[in-house]
Amino acid sequence: MDASEFKEYIFGMLFLRRISDQFEERKEKIIEEWLKNGYSKNEAEEMARSPTNYTFYVPESARWSKIKDLKKDIGNELNTALAAIEDSNPELDGVLKHIDFNVKKGKTRIPDSKLQEFLAHFNKYRLRNEDFEFPDLLGAAYEYLIKFFADSAGKKGGEFYTPSEVVRLMVQVIDPQETMRIYDPTCGSGGMLIQSKQYLEDRGQNSRNLSLFGQDNNGGTWAICKMNMILHDISDADIQNADTLEDPQHTEGGEIMHFDRVIANPPFSLNYSKSKLKYQERFIYGDAPQNGKKADLMFAQHMVASLNSRGKMATVMPHGVLFRGGAEKAIREGMVNNNIIEAIIGLPSGLFYGTGIPACILVINKDKDQEMGDNILFINSDAEYAEGKNQNRLRPEDIEKISYVYRNHLEIPRYSRIVGLEEIESQEFNLNIRRYVDNSPDPEPHDVRAHLQGGIPKNEIETKREMLDKYSLYDGVLLQENGGNYVEFRDEINEKDMIKEDQDFLQ
Repeated sequence: MDASEFKEYIFGMLFLRRISDQFEERKEKIIEEWLKNGYSKNEAEEMARSPTNYTFYVPESARWSKIKDLKKDIGNELNTALAAIEDSNPELDGVLKHIDFNVKKGKTRIPDSKLQEFLAHFNKYRLRNEDFEFPDLLGAAYEYLIKFFADSAGKKGGEFYTPSEVVRLMVQVIDPQETMRIYDPTCGSGGMLIQSKQYLEDRGQNSRNLSLFGQDNNGGTWAICKMNMILHDISDADIQNADTLEDPQHTEGGEIMHFDRVIANPPFSLNYSKSKLKYQERFIYGDAPQNGKKADLMFAQHMVASLNSRGKMATVMPHGVLFRGGAEKAIREGMVNNNIIEAIIGLPSGLFYGTGIPACILVINKDKDQEMGDNILFINSDAEYAEGKNQNRLRPEDIEKISYVYRNHLEIPRYSRIVGLEEIESQEFNLNIRRYVDNSPDPEPHDVRAHLQGGIPKNEIETKREMLDKYSLYDGVLLQENGGNYVEFRDEINEKDMIKEDQDFLQ
């Protein structure tokens, strides 16, 4: 099986083992408490049978002690165990029963011998809280697995996972605080909501005093998200399964619910049908084309409508929403004139699964600083990233630079600029980032002698002096004299990779 198929078995078994071990841990403590109060062992065990004592009740047939030594008909037995857990816990409705250990792949099912090995593998380590080095160890392991499966799934990985570096940047931009309601309308596996919670923890705030809401259209991804929340010890997150554009599930008083913060990476370039959309009042700036795969700004408008009067949101968008004409231009114009766009952040290409095209982060703020007025901050960070074999990534310094520039409304040549409404109007509401922050490099200088005889002109080195000094690449570290006004790489450097791999050159 490929990763997109077997991930459900891994997640399901990990979840089953975890809640079974948690159940046994809790059961032992309950029995111990009743024994201390003078009850007999039989009486204490009877008390411990009540499902009301447990966050998740595990029926006897589904407990790990009964499962680990199965020898035959294992697929059916595991399916029965998962169904029993779901039936005993209404909050798990729809999360486990779809996992089928007995499903046919081609003409065969997973053999009992393979499932025995599978059980033996998960029997190696107990998963009680007391077994963990730190409280959220299992949550971290689950996040690792989600990334592993996203890497393995390639293009399909983008359906349920956004790279954690991008999520971290977006969370820092929206800056969630205690008592807030956080919403992700296309939540995937839940990483953005979980990082919002961790953001509070990192700052010494009470993350329990944060309300998390999410929705996803894919049933399998929704189930992964539900398990992810539980394994991160988030039992009260409200995660719904339905199409967010057609049928938003979070409502209050007959209208869509409002939130303090919205954060999302919606699927790019979908078609939609206006006749199927409930709560048409969400789309006050107009309707994007229903064909041509241009539902991006419909997602954005849903998020804007989901913000309260002082709310802030950050969403990943393809660059096309910034400059396409027609109905999308009218939507942009409405947003700009209503003064809700605070920043547009251009990201490097190759960050996301399934697409090499660059994307941007659209930041909407209904409570913009007076200092910003009706201006928009453009940040062009598409040239600052770490190259990867299959995927590029944002480095910690890239994230911090973007966050700092955004928070402080800084203007840096070729990187960021605050643009007024008048200039945007003169550009006919085209928000293409390079129109306002062009970071194209200067024309490459040419030196005929260097082309013919080799060597790097010293005057070119001096134009990069500030950057070289920043990384302590002073004269002689990488380069040596090559006569007069030229230098060259030291003799022992004969391959490009030696520069970054051999640290001796940087001592």
